[in-house]
Amino acid sequence: MEIKRSRKPVIVGNTAMVVIDMFEGCIGEESCNSSIPIMPGSTERMEKASALVKKAREAGMPVIVVQERHRKTGTDFGRELDGVEGAHCLEGSDGINPPFNEIGMTDKDYIVVKRRYSAFFKTDIELLLRAHKIETLILVGSNTDVCIHYTFVDAHQNDYYCRVPEDCVYGGSKEAHDASIKAMEYMQEGAIQTYESMLKYVEEYKNR
Repeated sequence: MEIKRSRKPVIVGNTAMVVIDMFEGCIGEESCNSSIPIMPGSTERMEKASALVKKAREAGMPVIVVQERHRKTGTDFGRELDGVEGAHCLEGSDGINPPFNEIGMTDKDYIVVKRRYSAFFKTDIELLLRAHKIETLILVGSNTDVCIHYTFVDAHQNDYYCRVPEDCVYGGSKEAHDASIKAMEYMQEGAIQTYESMLKYVEEYKNR
């Protein structure tokens, strides 16, 4: 039996905006976590991400703010410190508060704390997604080559449609960013969008 494949619409069913590792002060600075490499231009990318999040909220999409946090003792870093990253996102440290002002957070937005890179790894995000009968995720934030990519992979393997506006995320370097963008598009054709294209789809969602 031949299995037919077809390219899906950009927005399929109920959609959630997932904001990954955007923190207070991440607009106007080139790095929210100085121990982590960061590509140039992050401020402009987070400004676009912020604008898109606000439009998504207006369109009725649930906004889920996912933030990496680690205990001060470092007991939950696991293998994260085996690479080039130093200790980051320690509870109680400066710069890890939610981006209340940056994305205009409301009491209807959700905060999910993760201890590892993926938003799906031992968090309750799937409870939220199931409660809202979500099929499509729009991912914005940082870092393209780590937390965005790992979250995308887990979402993909759990059969969610994923959309990533390329200019609303940033990586540890331009090369790493580009490689992850290419890898995500390989997994789901049409996954990679732009800020402008997603604005159009969000408006259509609002008027559906």
